[in-house]
Formats: sequence, C-alpha cells, structure tokens
Amino acid sequence: MIGTQHFVEIDDIYFMVRSITLKDVSSVVNIYNHYIANAHSTFEMTALDKKEMTLRIKKVRDTFDLPWLILEDEGQVVGYAHATQWNTRMAYSKTVETSIYIQRDFWGRGYGKKLYHVLLNDLRVRRYHAIIGGISLPNDASVVLHKSVGFKKIAHFKEVGYKFNRWIDVGYWQLIFD
Repeated sequence: MIGTQHFVEIDDIYFMVRSITLKDVSSVVNIYNHYIANAHSTFEMTALDKKEMTLRIKKVRDTFDLPWLILEDEGQVVGYAHATQWNTRMAYSKTVETSIYIQRDFWGRGYGKKLYHVLLNDLRVRRYHAIIGGISLPNDASVVLHKSVGFKKIAHFKEVGYKFNRWIDVGYWQLIFD
C-alpha cells in the first residue's frame, strides 16, 4: 500500500502519485467524461457527475479496500488508476481488474506506465494474485501500455460493445503475481 504519497520519475522529473481524496473528484470526473464522450475505451454512454463518481470511489475504497491513485504534475491531476474486485464470489477474492485514465494533454509521456507500476506494486503488497485489464479494441496505446508492465493477452471477445454507431471488440490482458 502506498500510504499517502509516492514519487515517480519521468525523464529526470519527479511526479507525485497518491491516494485519491474528495478534492480530486472534479478532476477525475473531467478526465473520465472526456473518454465517455470521445473514446470507446469505456462503454459508458452518459457523463458522470461528482456525486456518482464519489459513490464509485467510496465503494472501491471502503467496501473492497482497493487502491484508487492520482498522478499529479505540479499540483494538477493528470491521471488516475484504480483496481476493482473482479467478481464478488469469495473464490475470486485475490483477483482484481484495473483501470487507468490519463488526461488527453499528457498522453505519450510515460505517465501511464509510471502510474501503472505504482498501482501494481500496491496490489502486490496487498497480496493480490491475478490482475486483469480489459481493453476495448482497437486501442494500440493501451495494448502497448499493458504489455510494457507485464500483462499478456488471454482473451478476445468480438463485437461485445456498441458505441459511436459501431461494434467494438474487447480483449483481456492478465498479469499473475507469484
């Protein structure tokens, strides 16, 4: 567990990764709503408000005691990552699904990889075993990101989502901790 904050280095510059607080919810909503409106990386169709996002964050943190992390650049939230329970049945208790979203202006700078490393280290400390990442396809950047931190593709579902007037495939990548 990362505690309150952790510093990561990207190109000789240090950035803060920390646990989310309620003051971050507006930034998280803005980042996520961009993806809802403009990308198929989430199958949500309607923008979220602060109240709904706060409920989701509290559920992840309070019900499942899972991390929800923020990446800051000079005090600005530029991305977030979190884990959710894969399935609520007890046999799945050591398996989680991860999500990561980076603000559009910060894509391609290594933020996602550094943030993902902190999230995965946190999950390793918490003794999770199987980490799953679902990616709507095509999404080359997300595939490269998942592979770069050790995920391997395990499944591909054809045309399981419909958004922006087209069918979308979903692939699943998995990382196993020893």
